[in-house]
Amino acid sequence: MIRTTSKFLRFPAARDAWAQCQKSTAAVSSTLDGLPEMPPCDFQPSAHDGMDYDTVMNIRKTNLNPALFTFYRKPVFIHQGYMQYLWDTSGRRFIDLFAGIVTVSVGHCHPTVVRAAEEQMRKLWHTTNIYLHPKIHEYADKLVSKLPGNLKVVYVTNSGSEANDLAILMARLHTGVFECISLRNCYHGASPYLMGLTALSTWRYNSPTGFGFHHSMNPDPYRGPWGGKHCRDSPAQPGRSCDCIEGECHARDMYVDQLEDVLRYSMPKGKVAAFIAEAIQGVGGAVQLPDGYLKKAYEKIRAHGGVCIADEVDSYN
Repeated sequence: MIRTTSKFLRFPAARDAWAQCQKSTAAVSSTLDGLPEMPPCDFQPSAHDGMDYDTVMNIRKTNLNPALFTFYRKPVFIHQGYMQYLWDTSGRRFIDLFAGIVTVSVGHCHPTVVRAAEEQMRKLWHTTNIYLHPKIHEYADKLVSKLPGNLKVVYVTNSGSEANDLAILMARLHTGVFECISLRNCYHGASPYLMGLTALSTWRYNSPTGFGFHHSMNPDPYRGPWGGKHCRDSPAQPGRSCDCIEGECHARDMYVDQLEDVLRYSMPKGKVAAFIAEAIQGVGGAVQLPDGYLKKAYEKIRAHGGVCIADEVDSYN
């Protein structure tokens, strides 16, 4: 969701983005002149009849954990959502470009999703997996039909952190090796177990969490020591020059050599439990890796007896 700051609006390009995403067609006037109207929308949000802004802010300060921070001096007070739009309590409309912080990939309150949820809530809310019920089996059947090769087993978890916790545990039990490798600048969760795996300083705390985790050099063609405008399989390329020729990335190979260095010197007897990486680093800044890096990295890990874990954080949604 695009939000305002005076610093943001100083730049012409930012003003243009703001104009497209922020001005409401509701009965709320803009403080900036000459901005184009937002796209038309037939949906009419209901009037807000709950707590007012001051009451919510007071509860936020006195009854909720202060770790739940907000942006801006006067945070946006969202009341309702529909598809790509959000409305605040005054009726002002926003275009949500973040998909609820990359969570609602099909839009807010999508009619198809709402209808399916309503139907299920009228049938069954919850039961344990020691009994059979159809939905998890229907979901698993549809999911594996879209997966390649022998990826045919589904384990449903409650969150990304829980999924990564389980993946690391399973890799360690399967291989009989404790040590794992991730990339610098990665984000794989902030649970006590995973904080050592994550290599972003903003999501790490001064507590002993890194036992058994090692971080290899991040293969970033933009900020890393190697790479440039020929290194990504993407229309978005770094502007800096490099020695690579189109279709042949030498920087990729040097980053793979750094991973091999970790395997050679930091792994017990050259064995590793798991290597985990995001195909595109999300929380770390939408970092796209050099073309073919993960394929070569996976080959190295498997040659050392390890399991390759493909994590998804933000960028895929």
